[in-house]
Amino acid sequence: MDRFKVKPLHALVLGVLAQQAFAQDSGAVQTEDISVFGKGETRQVQNITRDDLSKAVPGTSPLKVLEKLPGVQFESADPFGSYEWSTRFSVRGFNQNYMGFTLDDVPLGDMSYGNNNGLHISRAIPAENIGRVSLSQGTGAIGTASTSNLGGTVQFYSADPEERFGVQAAQTVGSDSTYRTFARLDTGRFESGTKAYLGVASQRADKWKGWGPQDQDMFNAKLVHIFGENRLSAFYNYSDRKEIDYQDMSLDMQHRLGWGWDNYAPDWNRAVNAAKGIYTGGVNNMDDAYYLGSGLRRDHLFGTTLDLKLTDATRFKTTYYYHHDNGQGHWYTPYTPTSPTMPISIRTTEYQIGRNGIVNNLTWVGGAHTVNGGLWFERSLHTLTRNFYAATGPQDTNDFLSNPMATGFKQEFTTTTSQFHLQDTVALLNDAAKLNFGFKTPKVTIDATSPVGTRAAGTITASKTFLPQIGFNYALGRGNEIFASLAENMRAYQPGVNGPFSQTQAVFDSSVQNLKPETSTTLDVGYRFKVASFQGSVAAYHVDFKDRLVSVATCAGIVGCPSTFVNVGKVETNGLESALAWNFAPRLSWFNTLTLNDSKYKSDYSENGVVQHVTGKEVVDAPKLMFNTELGYDDGTWFGRVGGKYTDKRYYTYLNDGQVPAFWVWNMGAGYKQKSMGGLRDFTVQLNLTNLFDKKYYSTIGSNGFVTSDPNGMFATMLEGAPRQVFLTVSAKY
Repeated sequence: MDRFKVKPLHALVLGVLAQQAFAQDSGAVQTEDISVFGKGETRQVQNITRDDLSKAVPGTSPLKVLEKLPGVQFESADPFGSYEWSTRFSVRGFNQNYMGFTLDDVPLGDMSYGNNNGLHISRAIPAENIGRVSLSQGTGAIGTASTSNLGGTVQFYSADPEERFGVQAAQTVGSDSTYRTFARLDTGRFESGTKAYLGVASQRADKWKGWGPQDQDMFNAKLVHIFGENRLSAFYNYSDRKEIDYQDMSLDMQHRLGWGWDNYAPDWNRAVNAAKGIYTGGVNNMDDAYYLGSGLRRDHLFGTTLDLKLTDATRFKTTYYYHHDNGQGHWYTPYTPTSPTMPISIRTTEYQIGRNGIVNNLTWVGGAHTVNGGLWFERSLHTLTRNFYAATGPQDTNDFLSNPMATGFKQEFTTTTSQFHLQDTVALLNDAAKLNFGFKTPKVTIDATSPVGTRAAGTITASKTFLPQIGFNYALGRGNEIFASLAENMRAYQPGVNGPFSQTQAVFDSSVQNLKPETSTTLDVGYRFKVASFQGSVAAYHVDFKDRLVSVATCAGIVGCPSTFVNVGKVETNGLESALAWNFAPRLSWFNTLTLNDSKYKSDYSENGVVQHVTGKEVVDAPKLMFNTELGYDDGTWFGRVGGKYTDKRYYTYLNDGQVPAFWVWNMGAGYKQKSMGGLRDFTVQLNLTNLFDKKYYSTIGSNGFVTSDPNGMFATMLEGAPRQVFLTVSAKY
């Protein structure tokens, strides 16, 4: 479509910047030390290092690696955590749609499955090329390029190219025909100060139940040029992901059909008979299974950053980015027949994104003050279409479809984002204390048109002229410190799926004047310590969440009815989280985290004229208790980890009459490594076992959203966790 043919400004910008940069002298830019527990931060912050990422199964989402940290809940129906329909990442009761995500300062949006403002980290960059991940559980950095970070931020940083020429490769094989290949070529650093790498990753795997492949191909390139005390970097990432869906389950379905139930494919005749009302094997309705579902995403992501030392006291950093996405979600639907003789058609939800933006930051240091200000601008074009394609039989539809037989609706959105921030950090008491205070002013305007169908069109703006943030850190000495922070944040309205424009025009027109953007006020207080072989943190938090907006499902997900957009009022969250790392022997470590979270609705709401009494009920998909423990061993040659995560019961109904039970899941990994072996470097053999004790449990809930009440367990909105899986990886550098 013409509206997505954005001129390649990124190529022009890179060329101009590179031409200027390469003329300068080479040098070095200092990097900051990395602290797992966020030493010196005025808010709750933890980091995951490259070592943590490398010990996971190759191809594992870095979000899954973060689940060991306090406050974090991660669920997915696959062992890698990359199956996007099922991926749920939550912190302190806020799911991923209420958080901010960036990669090298480039905004990734809210990682929603129905793409509208970004892309999932599993598609943004191969996990092998991520250097570290920083999680802020409550109050993200004020300059983060996000308008959804009510519940914190996750910042991903790609690894830099290596200083020396080399090739690295890794091969993984394992359960369900998993076959993943990763390779990377590093140029090494030239005399000009330039270094770069090119990397590829290809993964093939079958679903662990039912039929269908989970495939992804990725290409990643990064360039870094250092000149004097300045730095230019650029990256380009491409991803082509195709995944076959698992069937969404209800409690009733699981009781009738058992663990391991899935869609009908490749049994086409059974799917056709079910669409005609002829059921077999315990099935008693059309929604127990469909023939097939799938998700396809193809992304191009580019970013370039120029970091300049303007004076001894001033640095300027600017990041330009561009993202293009094509996506389709396929469902074989029995609700729309192809013809009188064919009771099934292929229903698609189709996405296109073309967005570009720029993030600018200026930092000045003078005396005890460090002042930082910045501007972020983004323009995003997003199209959402519901099409129906003729089904002629069990054909391979794991590719982009064209020439639909009918269009249910089509919406086009232009979203313009601007955000200014200003902050001063003041060093006090001979640098033993620091105080930072600042504010940001986000403004997001969505212009929507609806060329086909009855879904809403119009204009809506979410903005705040003053969202303050204040933080304090005091070093008590000997590795001990206290911190506190207070911040207000706003979540902008979302175009596309499950936003205000997913309603009919009449409902939108009657309610838009009364809509308010969601806001949160977060208070964090905590203590960090490091004593001998112990280090850790303890934090308490309180969050007031106002004007929470919920898209209430009005029919089965495959039918795709316009939703009801409801303001459910206030939510209050209180919690306590702690982390402790103990290196109790030269080669042994023990890492534990505990989270106590209490998130409750504080307002009733009206749904279709009926008051729903949810005050005092627990927030859906927000476990009260989580505990993680991990024992590690590493003597430089042999290494291993075994760890378990406990997740408390979770509700999937607002009235708390539908829930899934608590569960433990354990994982283990072990391996052998040699720094040098023959002509190879860092030769490693690694074995990973996920779900070590083969636990049967519900992983994702809310895959089709949440409902007010489901006392009989009929709503299909949950997915089973993957059984025990085994993976073997061999990797080396040359």
